[in-house]
Amino acid sequence: MKKFLFSLALLLAAGAQAQVLSVRDQAVVVNELLAERFDTLLPDAMAQTGIDMWVVVSREYNEDPVLKTMLPAEWLNARRRTVLVFYRDAKTGKMERLAVARYNVGKSIAAAWDMKKFPNQWDALVDIIKQRNPNKIALNTSTHFAHADGIDHTEYTELLAALPAELKKRVVSAEPLAVRWLETRTAREMQIYPQLVNATHKIIEEGFSERVITPGITTADDVVWWFRQKIRDLGYDTWFHPSVEIQRAGKGLANEDVIVPGDLLHVDIGITYLRLNTDIQEHAYVLKPGETAAPAALTQAFASANRLLDILTGNFKQGRSGNQVLAASLQQAKAEGINATIYTHPIGYHGHAAGPAIGMWDMQGGVPGSGDDVLRYKTAYSIELNAATTIPGYQEPVRIMLEEDAYFDESGVRYINGRQKSIFLLPRPAPSVE
Repeated sequence: MKKFLFSLALLLAAGAQAQVLSVRDQAVVVNELLAERFDTLLPDAMAQTGIDMWVVVSREYNEDPVLKTMLPAEWLNARRRTVLVFYRDAKTGKMERLAVARYNVGKSIAAAWDMKKFPNQWDALVDIIKQRNPNKIALNTSTHFAHADGIDHTEYTELLAALPAELKKRVVSAEPLAVRWLETRTAREMQIYPQLVNATHKIIEEGFSERVITPGITTADDVVWWFRQKIRDLGYDTWFHPSVEIQRAGKGLANEDVIVPGDLLHVDIGITYLRLNTDIQEHAYVLKPGETAAPAALTQAFASANRLLDILTGNFKQGRSGNQVLAASLQQAKAEGINATIYTHPIGYHGHAAGPAIGMWDMQGGVPGSGDDVLRYKTAYSIELNAATTIPGYQEPVRIMLEEDAYFDESGVRYINGRQKSIFLLPRPAPSVE
C-alpha cells in the first residue's frame, strides 16, 4: 500500500511528467475508485431514479458496456454467465450487492449462488428477487443509449421466461440508472482526470513541433502514426485512431498529404487510462519563411472558435436538455456572426459517453432521444465544435475545430486542464534567436 500511495502521489503531483503507474498499481487505483462508486454513487443513483433492483447480465466475451465498468481490474471479461444484482431497500436505504455467479466479483460483490440448492442459474436469480420483492426490476434495455442497452437477446429472453408472471410485470428499463452510473464522476476521479488531459495536451504539443514534423518531408499520416505510437510508448491506450488534417490556401500539391509551410494542421486524439478517456482537438500553423506568427485572418478565426466555446459553456444549466443548450448556443452564435456547428458529448468511461448529446455534426436541429436527456451536475463533457470562416486564398471556409474536456458542477463549467487559446507555431519561436 505504501508503494501504491507513493506512485499515486507521483501521478498527481508530477504534472506533465507524471509517471504512468505499473499495471499492478493501476489495478489498485481502479479497484479503489470502483469500491467508492459502489459505496457512494450507486445508492444515490438508485434513490434518484426510483429503481430498487438492478440486474446486470453478461456472458463471457459479450459483455454489457455497464458490466465492463463494474468488473474488478483483475477481471478482463465476465466469467461464463455473470449476473450482478443491486438491491436498495427504499425504506431503510440498505444496499446489497450480489453476484449470481460461481465466484465473488472482486471484493465489492459477493457470490450468492448456492449451486447445490439451485443448479439452474436463473432459478437462483429468481429466488433472490422473490426474497427481496422489489417494486422494479431494471434491465439494461434502451432505445437511445447503446451503453444502457447491453443485455443481449438470449439473456433477456431466458431471464423473462424464468420470471413468474407477477415479477415479469415489474421489469423496467434501467436506462436512467445506467446513464447516471456511467456519466457521474466522483471527486477522486476528478483529482486524477486532469493528469490524463494534461498528458494528452503534452502529446499534441510534441507531435505538432519540429521534433516530429519536417515541412516538405513529413506527411499527415506520419504524424498520425507518431501519435498512435507515442500513446502506446507512454503506457496509455487510445479509444480511437488519431487523425491529422491539413487546411491549405491555394491549389493542391502533387502529394496533398505532405505538410508544407502555410498549412493549418488539426489533430483529433484521445487516450485511455485508469478506465477514463480524453478527447482533444487542437491546431498548429506551419510558418512560411519570414513569418513569425500565424496570419491575422487565421488568428481571428481561432478567436471566433474560442468565443463559440464560451457561448456553449455559458448555456450549461442543470435540468436543461442537450437540445435546449444546442438551440440557445446556435442562436447566440448566429447573433454574434459566428458560423457555428456544435457536436458536444459526455465523456468518462467511454469516449462518446452516456448522457445528453448537445448536437451532432449532421443534426444541428437537435438530436432525438439522447438530445432530450438533461444536464446533471458532476458530469464531464468533450466541448466539441467548429467555427467556419471565409478567408481569401482558401477554396473552402476554414474550419477551426476545437475540442476540450470539461467538468460541470454547481460552480459551472471548468476545463479539466485548460484549453488551447492560441495556435501552435511550427517551428517554435526560439527566444534567443532573432
